[in-house]
Amino acid sequence: MSALVTLQRCGRRVLHARAAFDASRLGRYRSNQPGDSKDDNQLLKHLVMKIKATGPITVAEYMKEVLTNPIKGYYMHHDMLGEHGDFVTSPEISQVFGELIGIWCISEWMSGGKSKSLKLVELGPGKGSLMDDILRVFSQFQHLLNSCDISIHLVEVSPKLSEIQAMKLTGNNIETKYDEDTSAYKKGITKSGFKIYWYSDINDVPAGYTFFIAHEFFDALPIHKLQKTSDRWREMLIDVDPDIPHKLRFVLGSSTSPLAQTFIQADEKRDHIEVSPQSAVIIQKLARQINHCGGAALIADYGHSGDKTDTFRGFRAHQLHNVLIDPGTADLTADVDFGFLKRIVGNDVATLGPITQQEFLKNMGIDLRMKVLLDNNKDESTQQHLLQSYDFLMNPSKMGS
Repeated sequence: MSALVTLQRCGRRVLHARAAFDASRLGRYRSNQPGDSKDDNQLLKHLVMKIKATGPITVAEYMKEVLTNPIKGYYMHHDMLGEHGDFVTSPEISQVFGELIGIWCISEWMSGGKSKSLKLVELGPGKGSLMDDILRVFSQFQHLLNSCDISIHLVEVSPKLSEIQAMKLTGNNIETKYDEDTSAYKKGITKSGFKIYWYSDINDVPAGYTFFIAHEFFDALPIHKLQKTSDRWREMLIDVDPDIPHKLRFVLGSSTSPLAQTFIQADEKRDHIEVSPQSAVIIQKLARQINHCGGAALIADYGHSGDKTDTFRGFRAHQLHNVLIDPGTADLTADVDFGFLKRIVGNDVATLGPITQQEFLKNMGIDLRMKVLLDNNKDESTQQHLLQSYDFLMNPSKMGS
């Protein structure tokens, strides 16, 4: 299940998506049992020492350490995508997903006035499969794009993934040494001839007419978990169990959370909220740039419109994994609150969606594209793979809703 929403400078109708994940049955607040965590987990030892020294930490701080710690962070050294990884994404399932995003980009560029320059920015580009499929479409429509100076900009914090992306997109035709005023940590030329740059921070990407693509990016940003008690909102924290060494547990903070005054609406009916200040900062950045320079943003993620509560979960080897066990060995994620993002953006830009992935792909012409692929590939096993991938993307019981 993926979800899509767009930010745009103008109010044209575009078709985009949303999805909700029912997290209530997962029981993610059960603490790990004694002996569950490995004795040699250095990140766990680091977290335990930190908590004992300074007190319980927020879920956001825990996520940041677990996912992006330079030494043992999950994203920093893992190739976590695909059949042999911990989870799979739509671009890894079928080339058609990325191709239709490429068609969306070209359609938006044309309807937006065919700007003479275009920066295509992807946030968290995974293995580079989505961008590879987009650029293949760009090459096929080169006759339309010849008048446009196109450059590719990838925001990626993982050294491991940036190496995989560079190999896929450039054939390793890259440089890593620059002038001091260059904010990119890597650059090169794609196989299709576009300049490509890598950045560790979105704020380093140069401004201009831009299309932002964020596919399963916002769901990995750190969240704070706020719990409503009888008289106030308190923050859920992570502490060390005093009875069991190296065992983490959830606890409630003793005071009113200052985040509640900033992010929780007066008419909020839920008693548990997940908020991501970092997501708010990034979505404001996108909106401001689109407002000032033109362009659009396409956001695709597991998400909801402000009606879900506890969605914090872990994945390892394609199975749900207790978020407190063996930190750094599993992906941590929380569903994106699209209602929150739209509220943060306000009236700076038009927001469209969210709608389901199935509806978005249907309206972008997935059925016609599948017919062409099936007609051009008569091999029975290839056709079977195409049909299975189509079902996985579109079936409401899989990723379609």
